[in-house]
Amino acid sequence: MSAWAAYLLVGVGALIMLAPFYFMFVFATHSRTEIFSLPPPMWFGDDFLHNVEILTRRLPFWRNLGLSLYVGVANTLLTLLFCSMGGYAFAMYEFRFKKALFGLVMGTMLLPSFMNMIPSFMIMDLLGWIDQPRALYIPGAASAFGIFLMRQFTASAVPRELVEAARMDGCGELGIYARIVLPLLKPALGTLGLITFISSWNNFIGPLVVMRSPDMYTLPLALRSLQSPVDTEWGALMAGSAIATLPLIVLFVLCSRQLISGLTVGAVK
Repeated sequence: MSAWAAYLLVGVGALIMLAPFYFMFVFATHSRTEIFSLPPPMWFGDDFLHNVEILTRRLPFWRNLGLSLYVGVANTLLTLLFCSMGGYAFAMYEFRFKKALFGLVMGTMLLPSFMNMIPSFMIMDLLGWIDQPRALYIPGAASAFGIFLMRQFTASAVPRELVEAARMDGCGELGIYARIVLPLLKPALGTLGLITFISSWNNFIGPLVVMRSPDMYTLPLALRSLQSPVDTEWGALMAGSAIATLPLIVLFVLCSRQLISGLTVGAVK
Protein backbone atom coordinates (compact mmCIF):
# COMPACT_ATOMS: atom_id res chain seq x y z
CA MET A 1 0.00 0.00 0.00
CA SER A 2 2.88 2.34 0.79
CA ALA A 3 4.30 1.81 -2.70
CA TRP A 4 1.00 2.81 -4.33
CA ALA A 5 0.81 5.86 -2.10
CA ALA A 6 4.32 6.84 -3.17
CA TYR A 7 3.44 6.39 -6.86
CA LEU A 8 0.28 8.47 -6.38
CA LEU A 9 2.22 11.24 -4.65
CA VAL A 10 4.87 11.29 -7.37
CA GLY A 11 2.17 11.28 -10.07
CA VAL A 12 0.33 14.21 -8.50
CA GLY A 13 3.59 16.11 -8.14
CA ALA A 14 4.47 15.44 -11.79
CA LEU A 15 1.06 16.72 -12.94
CA ILE A 16 1.47 19.89 -10.89
CA MET A 17 4.93 20.47 -12.36
CA LEU A 18 3.82 19.79 -15.95
CA ALA A 19 0.62 21.87 -15.78
CA PRO A 20 2.33 25.26 -16.52
CA PHE A 21 4.03 23.79 -19.59
CA TYR A 22 0.78 22.28 -20.83
CA PHE A 23 -1.12 25.56 -20.49
CA MET A 24 1.74 27.46 -22.12
CA PHE A 25 1.44 25.29 -25.24
CA VAL A 26 -2.37 25.49 -25.16
CA PHE A 27 -2.42 29.29 -24.79
CA ALA A 28 0.12 29.58 -27.62
CA THR A 29 -2.67 28.44 -29.96
CA HIS A 30 -5.31 30.92 -28.73
CA SER A 31 -5.86 34.66 -29.06
CA ARG A 32 -5.58 37.06 -26.14
CA THR A 33 -9.38 37.30 -25.85
CA GLU A 34 -9.77 33.53 -25.64
CA ILE A 35 -6.98 33.21 -23.07
CA PHE A 36 -8.78 35.57 -20.66
CA SER A 37 -12.23 34.10 -21.24
CA LEU A 38 -14.02 32.22 -18.47
CA PRO A 39 -13.52 29.34 -18.33
CA PRO A 40 -10.07 29.50 -19.98
CA PRO A 41 -9.38 27.18 -22.92
CA MET A 42 -8.23 23.72 -21.92
CA TRP A 43 -7.39 22.38 -25.39
CA PHE A 44 -5.45 23.56 -28.41
CA GLY A 45 -6.91 26.19 -30.77
CA ASP A 46 -6.25 27.48 -34.28
CA ASP A 47 -4.42 30.79 -33.70
CA PHE A 48 -0.82 29.60 -33.42
CA LEU A 49 0.27 30.91 -36.84
CA HIS A 50 -1.49 34.20 -36.17
CA ASN A 51 0.35 34.52 -32.85
CA VAL A 52 3.66 33.79 -34.56
CA GLU A 53 2.85 36.51 -37.12
CA ILE A 54 2.26 39.01 -34.31
CA LEU A 55 5.46 37.86 -32.66
CA THR A 56 7.58 38.37 -35.78
CA ARG A 57 5.93 41.72 -36.45
CA ARG A 58 6.81 43.08 -33.03
CA LEU A 59 10.21 41.45 -32.67
CA PRO A 60 13.10 40.25 -34.87
CA PHE A 61 12.18 36.91 -33.34
CA TRP A 62 14.07 34.55 -35.65
CA ARG A 63 17.22 36.66 -35.27
CA ASN A 64 16.81 36.54 -31.49
CA LEU A 65 16.36 32.76 -31.72
CA GLY A 66 19.49 32.39 -33.87
CA LEU A 67 21.50 34.61 -31.53
CA SER A 68 20.42 32.54 -28.52
CA LEU A 69 21.48 29.38 -30.35
CA TYR A 70 24.84 30.89 -31.33
CA VAL A 71 25.57 32.15 -27.79
CA GLY A 72 24.47 28.85 -26.23
CA VAL A 73 26.64 26.71 -28.52
CA ALA A 74 29.68 29.01 -28.22
CA ASN A 75 29.35 29.19 -24.44
CA THR A 76 29.00 25.42 -24.18
CA LEU A 77 32.02 24.63 -26.37
CA LEU A 78 34.29 27.16 -24.65
CA THR A 79 33.17 26.00 -21.20
CA LEU A 80 33.87 22.36 -22.04
CA LEU A 81 37.32 23.25 -23.36
CA PHE A 82 38.53 25.50 -20.56
CA CYS A 83 36.86 23.67 -17.68
CA SER A 84 38.17 20.28 -18.81
CA MET A 85 41.68 21.73 -19.12
CA GLY A 86 41.43 23.43 -15.73
CA GLY A 87 39.97 20.38 -14.03
CA TYR A 88 42.64 18.13 -15.55
CA ALA A 89 45.39 20.48 -14.37
CA PHE A 90 44.08 20.65 -10.81
CA ALA A 91 43.62 16.86 -10.65
CA MET A 92 46.84 15.63 -12.30
CA TYR A 93 49.51 18.32 -11.98
CA GLU A 94 51.46 19.48 -8.95
CA PHE A 95 52.42 23.16 -8.85
CA ARG A 96 52.91 25.95 -6.34
CA PHE A 97 49.82 27.40 -4.66
CA LYS A 98 47.66 24.66 -6.18
CA LYS A 99 45.39 24.34 -3.14
CA ALA A 100 45.15 28.11 -2.70
CA LEU A 101 44.21 28.62 -6.36
CA PHE A 102 41.61 25.86 -6.25
CA GLY A 103 40.17 27.36 -3.07
CA LEU A 104 40.02 30.75 -4.77
CA VAL A 105 38.15 29.25 -7.73
CA MET A 106 35.69 27.54 -5.39
CA GLY A 107 35.30 30.75 -3.40
CA THR A 108 33.88 32.52 -6.44
CA MET A 109 30.86 30.20 -6.22
CA LEU A 110 29.92 31.90 -2.94
CA LEU A 111 29.48 35.32 -4.53
CA PRO A 112 25.86 36.26 -5.34
CA SER A 113 25.36 36.77 -9.07
CA PHE A 114 23.97 40.29 -8.66
CA MET A 115 27.33 41.45 -7.27
CA ASN A 116 28.87 40.86 -10.71
CA MET A 117 26.44 43.06 -12.64
CA ILE A 118 28.17 46.44 -12.27
CA PRO A 119 31.75 45.11 -12.62
CA SER A 120 30.69 43.06 -15.65
CA PHE A 121 29.15 46.09 -17.34
CA MET A 122 32.22 48.23 -16.62
CA ILE A 123 34.60 45.62 -18.01
CA MET A 124 32.48 44.99 -21.13
CA ASP A 125 32.20 48.74 -21.71
CA LEU A 126 35.98 49.14 -21.32
CA LEU A 127 36.56 46.37 -23.86
CA GLY A 128 33.99 47.81 -26.26
CA TRP A 129 31.87 44.66 -26.08
CA ILE A 130 28.54 46.29 -25.24
CA ASP A 131 25.90 44.96 -27.65
CA GLN A 132 28.26 42.21 -28.81
CA PRO A 133 27.46 38.47 -28.48
CA ARG A 134 30.96 37.65 -27.22
CA ALA A 135 30.15 39.59 -24.04
CA LEU A 136 27.72 36.78 -23.20
CA TYR A 137 29.89 33.70 -23.69
CA ILE A 138 33.53 34.67 -23.13
CA PRO A 139 33.35 35.95 -19.51
CA GLY A 140 31.78 32.74 -18.20
CA ALA A 141 33.80 30.29 -20.27
CA ALA A 142 35.71 28.95 -17.23
CA SER A 143 33.03 28.54 -14.60
CA ALA A 144 33.95 27.45 -11.08
CA PHE A 145 31.28 24.74 -11.10
CA GLY A 146 32.61 23.35 -14.39
CA ILE A 147 36.21 23.28 -13.14
CA PHE A 148 35.09 21.59 -9.92
CA LEU A 149 33.06 18.96 -11.78
CA MET A 150 35.90 18.23 -14.21
CA ARG A 151 38.48 18.08 -11.43
CA GLN A 152 36.46 15.61 -9.38
CA PHE A 153 35.65 13.44 -12.38
CA THR A 154 39.24 13.48 -13.67
CA ALA A 155 40.58 12.44 -10.27
CA SER A 156 38.26 9.42 -10.18
CA ALA A 157 38.12 8.40 -13.84
CA VAL A 158 41.62 9.06 -15.23
CA PRO A 159 44.34 6.75 -13.81
CA ARG A 160 47.64 8.51 -13.14
CA GLU A 161 49.47 5.41 -14.33
CA LEU A 162 47.88 5.80 -17.76
CA VAL A 163 49.05 9.39 -18.02
CA GLU A 164 52.56 8.50 -16.86
CA ALA A 165 52.73 5.63 -19.35
CA ALA A 166 51.77 8.00 -22.16
CA ARG A 167 54.53 10.40 -21.10
CA MET A 168 57.08 7.60 -21.07
CA ASP A 169 56.01 6.66 -24.60
CA GLY A 170 56.83 10.20 -25.73
CA CYS A 171 53.33 11.64 -25.97
CA GLY A 172 53.19 15.39 -25.38
CA GLU A 173 50.97 17.06 -22.81
CA LEU A 174 48.43 18.26 -25.36
CA GLY A 175 48.42 14.83 -26.94
CA ILE A 176 47.71 13.20 -23.57
CA TYR A 177 44.89 15.64 -22.96
CA ALA A 178 43.32 15.21 -26.40
CA ARG A 179 43.86 11.47 -26.97
CA ILE A 180 43.59 10.00 -23.47
CA VAL A 181 41.91 12.38 -21.04
CA LEU A 182 39.05 13.77 -23.15
CA PRO A 183 37.67 10.34 -24.20
CA LEU A 184 37.56 9.30 -20.53
CA LEU A 185 35.72 12.50 -19.60
CA LYS A 186 32.78 11.98 -21.96
CA PRO A 187 30.12 11.43 -19.22
CA ALA A 188 31.16 14.56 -17.34
CA LEU A 189 31.51 16.56 -20.55
CA GLY A 190 27.99 15.59 -21.58
CA THR A 191 26.60 16.60 -18.19
CA LEU A 192 28.44 19.91 -18.07
CA GLY A 193 27.53 20.67 -21.69
CA LEU A 194 23.83 20.11 -21.07
CA ILE A 195 23.81 22.21 -17.89
CA THR A 196 25.79 25.00 -19.56
CA PHE A 197 23.58 25.15 -22.65
CA ILE A 198 20.37 25.26 -20.61
CA SER A 199 21.82 27.96 -18.35
CA SER A 200 22.97 30.03 -21.33
CA TRP A 201 19.65 29.58 -23.16
CA ASN A 202 17.68 30.81 -20.13
CA ASN A 203 20.09 33.59 -19.19
CA PHE A 204 18.21 36.86 -18.65
CA ILE A 205 20.43 39.03 -16.45
CA GLY A 206 23.51 38.82 -18.70
CA PRO A 207 21.82 40.14 -21.87
CA LEU A 208 19.93 42.70 -19.78
CA VAL A 209 23.23 44.17 -18.59
CA VAL A 210 25.21 44.27 -21.86
CA MET A 211 22.68 44.27 -24.71
CA ARG A 212 21.06 47.49 -25.89
CA SER A 213 19.43 47.02 -29.33
CA PRO A 214 16.47 44.65 -29.88
CA ASP A 215 18.36 42.99 -32.76
CA MET A 216 20.94 41.76 -30.25
CA TYR A 217 18.50 40.48 -27.62
CA THR A 218 18.52 36.80 -26.73
CA LEU A 219 15.16 35.05 -26.42
CA PRO A 220 14.45 35.63 -22.70
CA LEU A 221 15.10 39.36 -23.02
CA ALA A 222 13.24 39.64 -26.33
CA LEU A 223 10.15 37.90 -24.95
CA ARG A 224 10.22 40.08 -21.83
CA SER A 225 10.22 43.17 -24.01
CA LEU A 226 6.83 42.09 -25.40
CA GLN A 227 5.17 42.66 -22.05
CA SER A 228 3.53 45.97 -21.44
CA PRO A 229 1.11 47.27 -18.78
CA VAL A 230 -1.67 47.88 -21.34
CA ASP A 231 -0.99 46.04 -24.59
CA THR A 232 0.55 42.63 -24.05
CA GLU A 233 -0.25 40.08 -26.73
CA TRP A 234 -0.32 37.07 -24.46
CA GLY A 235 -1.00 34.64 -27.27
CA ALA A 236 2.11 35.80 -29.13
CA LEU A 237 4.10 35.76 -25.91
CA MET A 238 3.01 32.18 -25.18
CA ALA A 239 3.84 31.17 -28.75
CA GLY A 240 7.34 32.60 -28.41
CA SER A 241 7.79 30.90 -25.04
CA ALA A 242 6.65 27.58 -26.50
CA ILE A 243 9.08 27.85 -29.41
CA ALA A 244 11.88 28.79 -26.99
CA THR A 245 11.07 25.82 -24.74
CA LEU A 246 10.95 23.15 -27.45
CA PRO A 247 14.74 22.91 -28.03
CA LEU A 248 15.34 22.43 -24.30
CA ILE A 249 12.69 19.72 -24.06
CA VAL A 250 14.14 17.84 -27.03
CA LEU A 251 17.68 18.25 -25.70
CA PHE A 252 16.72 17.02 -22.24
CA VAL A 253 14.83 14.00 -23.60
CA LEU A 254 17.82 13.02 -25.73
CA CYS A 255 20.44 13.63 -23.04
CA SER A 256 18.65 12.91 -19.74
CA ARG A 257 20.39 9.54 -19.31
CA GLN A 258 23.75 11.18 -19.98
CA LEU A 259 22.94 13.88 -17.42
CA ILE A 260 21.97 11.41 -14.70
CA SER A 261 24.97 9.14 -15.32
CA GLY A 262 27.36 12.09 -15.24
CA LEU A 263 25.96 13.48 -11.99
CA THR A 264 25.84 10.14 -10.17
CA VAL A 265 29.15 8.66 -11.35
CA GLY A 266 31.24 7.63 -8.39
CA ALA A 267 28.30 7.89 -5.97
CA VAL A 268 27.87 4.10 -5.81
CA LYS A 269 30.80 1.72 -5.56
